[in-house]
Amino acid sequence: MLNCRPDQTPLRILGEKLTADPSRVVLRPFHLAWQSSVSEPSRSAQLVEDLLRLDEDQAELELGLVWKDFSERHWQIGRIFDDRFAEIAEDLMLDAGAISSVKRRLIGAYFCHEYSYAAAALMNPSIVLHPDQSGLDRDQLRFVMSMRAVGEGHISSIAFREGIVGPDGDFSLWPQSGPAMAAVADDRHHLEPADAVTVHRQPDSPISNSVLFPVTEAQRNGLEDLRLVRFAHDDGSTEYLGTYTAYSGHSIRSELLRTNDFASFCLEPLSGRAARNKGMALFPRKVGGRYLTVGRQDGKNITLLASDSLTDWDDEGRPLLSPAFPWELVQMGNCGSPIECDEGWILLTHGVGAMRKYSLGAALLDKDDPSKILGRTACPILSAAESDREGYVPNVVYTCGALATGNELFIPYGISDSAIGFATTTVPDLLRSMV
Repeated sequence: MLNCRPDQTPLRILGEKLTADPSRVVLRPFHLAWQSSVSEPSRSAQLVEDLLRLDEDQAELELGLVWKDFSERHWQIGRIFDDRFAEIAEDLMLDAGAISSVKRRLIGAYFCHEYSYAAAALMNPSIVLHPDQSGLDRDQLRFVMSMRAVGEGHISSIAFREGIVGPDGDFSLWPQSGPAMAAVADDRHHLEPADAVTVHRQPDSPISNSVLFPVTEAQRNGLEDLRLVRFAHDDGSTEYLGTYTAYSGHSIRSELLRTNDFASFCLEPLSGRAARNKGMALFPRKVGGRYLTVGRQDGKNITLLASDSLTDWDDEGRPLLSPAFPWELVQMGNCGSPIECDEGWILLTHGVGAMRKYSLGAALLDKDDPSKILGRTACPILSAAESDREGYVPNVVYTCGALATGNELFIPYGISDSAIGFATTTVPDLLRSMV
C-alpha cells in the first residue's frame, strides 16, 4: 500500500522567501483610450490642449511638483517623460518644435503613471545559468531567475532576480538597488497579430530591476508562467529561450521569449495546434534531430511534442505521463524544462489531488528516447506545508524550472500563487525516491 509521509521527501526546504512588495513600482504609459468617444477631439487631444493653454510659469510650477514627488523614486524620469511625449506627439501629429521643453516634459508626465507590478503576488519562478559566470569560486554558479509578478488588475508581468548558488543550496540574491524600470518596445506600431516584437532593457537598468510588461493585444492581460531554458543549438551556440502564456483577457496562446544577454528580448507567437494550450516547456537541446517540448494538450496528461521548428508546433503529441497516484488524479503538468543528467532527463511535474491541492513530483526519461519513462515518484516530493498553504490560491506549490548545480538541484517554487520559496535536493536522492 502506498504510504506517503512528508518526512520522506528528498527535498530540503530553505529558509528564504520572496513575497509581494507594493513598494516596487515602475513608470508606465497612462492611456485615456477607455474614456474616448466618437466625438472629436479625443480625450488625449483634449488633455494636451488643456496643458498647452497653461502659461509657461504655471507649467514650470506643475512640472516642479511632479519632480518633487517622483524624481527620487525613478531613474531617468526626465528621459521617460520626454519619450512618452514623443509617443503622444506622434499619435496626435503634434508640432513638437512649437512646444516648449517644459510643456513637452509636463505632457509626458500626464501620460505616465506609477504601477506597482508585484503588489499582489510573486510566484511561479524559473531559473537558468547567468550569461556572466566570471569572478566566482569554483563551486559557485551565478543565475537569473524569472518570476511571474502580479499587480493592479491582476496583470501578470515578467520580473527577474540575479543571484549566486553554491553547494547544499547555499544561495544569495543580488539586492534590488534603485527603482525598477519597464522594458521598452523597439516598435509599438504596425504590429500584426502574428508578428514578433522586440523589447529592450532601459539604459543602466540591471536585470534584477527590469520588468517585461505586455506590449501586444494578445498579451494585454498578462505574460504568465515563463519557463526559461538555456538552449544549446546544433552549431554549438547557446540562447536563452522561454515559453510562456500570453493572455488577452478572453483567449490564450503560447509564445516564445528569445534572448542572448537579458538586455534585448524577442517575444514571438508560436503557431500550430499545440500552441493553443498552456504550459509548454522546451528540452534544452534537440533530441533525435528534432525540437521537443512537454506540455498538456488535454487538461489532464503530460504530452511529448516534436517539431522541426522552434516556432511551429502542429504536432498533436503523444501521452507521456498520466495520473497514477491519488495526489495527481485530477491533472498533471510539467514544472519546467527537462534537466539532463547522466541517468537521463529529470522532469519535474505537478499533480493536483483532493481539495485541488497541488504537489510536486518528478520522473526520469530515457536520454535517447524521452518517450520512455524510466521512473517516477509515487509520492510527492513537495506539497503545501502548514506555513505555505495560505495565499491568493491556497494549497498550491508550483515551479516553472530548476537549476542543476553539479550533483544537486536548486528549485525555486511558487507558494499559493502569492510568494516564492526555495528548496534543494541531490540527484541521487531524487532518483532513489522513484519507482
